[in-house]
Amino acid sequence: MPQLPRRTQLIGATPAGAVSQFPRPPAGQHISRRRFLTSSALAAGGALSVPLLGACNASTESGDGKTVLTVMYMANELTKEQIADFEAKNPDIKIRFIAHDGTRLNAMLASNEPPDFVRGPAVGSARTNAQGLATELDQYLDKSSVLNKESLLPVNDSFRWDGKQIGSGPYYGLVKDWSQDATLWYNRALFKEAKIEPLSTTEPISYDELLEIGKKLTKKSGGKTQVYGLGLEWAWNLYAPLSMMILQQGGEVYSADLTETDMTTPQALRALKWYVDFAKAGVGPTSLDPAPDGADLSLFLAKRMAITQDGYWYGGNFVEESDEIKNNIAMAPAPVMGDKRISPTYAGWGAYIPAKAKHKDEAWKLMEYFMAGKPSEDRAKSGWGIPALKSQLEMMPQELPYQKQVYQTQQAELEYAEQLPDSPYIGGATAWDPVLNKHLLRAIKNEVTVEAAGKAITDEINKLLRQGKDQIG
Repeated sequence: MPQLPRRTQLIGATPAGAVSQFPRPPAGQHISRRRFLTSSALAAGGALSVPLLGACNASTESGDGKTVLTVMYMANELTKEQIADFEAKNPDIKIRFIAHDGTRLNAMLASNEPPDFVRGPAVGSARTNAQGLATELDQYLDKSSVLNKESLLPVNDSFRWDGKQIGSGPYYGLVKDWSQDATLWYNRALFKEAKIEPLSTTEPISYDELLEIGKKLTKKSGGKTQVYGLGLEWAWNLYAPLSMMILQQGGEVYSADLTETDMTTPQALRALKWYVDFAKAGVGPTSLDPAPDGADLSLFLAKRMAITQDGYWYGGNFVEESDEIKNNIAMAPAPVMGDKRISPTYAGWGAYIPAKAKHKDEAWKLMEYFMAGKPSEDRAKSGWGIPALKSQLEMMPQELPYQKQVYQTQQAELEYAEQLPDSPYIGGATAWDPVLNKHLLRAIKNEVTVEAAGKAITDEINKLLRQGKDQIG
């Protein structure tokens, strides 16, 4: 699935939806979980629309005769220690590591000199696959003894592509870990202070009820907000949560052929209006009133935010916090708007092997190690993300009281994990979010009606979809 400050204890965990991490940074330091959603989404699907830069000519053999495997990933997700372990287990392979950079990746892809193994999101992979930039993995999955189709959770289906849409056909990538990013985290102590009953950890609340509770939990003094009732991680992702709201009402985000959108339908307008009402009520940060560091975490830890909408990964932030924090936090199911309960991932970060990679077999060995070996087990045990393999769900941490509650809520939530729509003709949240934010702000400031904002969003996104269709053909 976008990403921001999080306490690192880490182990390879995503965003907006949601990042895996690993090594433990200095005590008290926070690193980003989702800030890469935007830049990486570009790399996942924008190769045809960026200027070409000089690509790197990677040698295919090191001086000692080893195969050089070029890997583009995040250093906090694929660590030096893991690379050394992989190389020790595969003495004929040497990894050349490149920090993930969308512009550099696009240039390498366009010049037919791609890395052999690349970080990418499942949600947003349609554009990459429609351009023929990723290798079909079924041939490897069918032969692997450690990583096969039967072992994969359905979240991996967003990496599938049948030539027209995601969800069926061959696999073109695999998820390393993920979260259902619309779930809610809250502080019971703030509910108690406001004399409000805590959210249910088993039954979803409606979005309308959630906003009303957010208003009651919000505290203002002297024209300043002392406590925000509800945070939506506005700066991370607008497209995914709005899409979820539309789908929950039985609506559609795209036409059947994925070439058009209509944000003037009753379902879309209801979702847009909810966001406008949220902003006007002043119950949480927006781009008009941004969070101090662009994320909810610091406010939540300081007891200045009662509820925040974040995925399972959020729980990794609290392991080393005070008992006051750990004993008062809880996770609730994703809220609903309409009659259809769904709870998607906004990203589902993982990896793919480019179609023109020079060392696909060696890249698959790394895929097996990273997705099914010790790194994946450590990630599962860390609490920074839901594992993408069925067999590892039981590894999710349950040692602390809050972890036990979160585990139970999360296991029940898995039943409602559905895919977000993904058009190959547009770069997902990367393209949608600036348009959504611009016109939502106009409606919030009463410059236009919600209906006019929906029409303007429709026109701009359809223009982008047409351009994408023309590029791909």
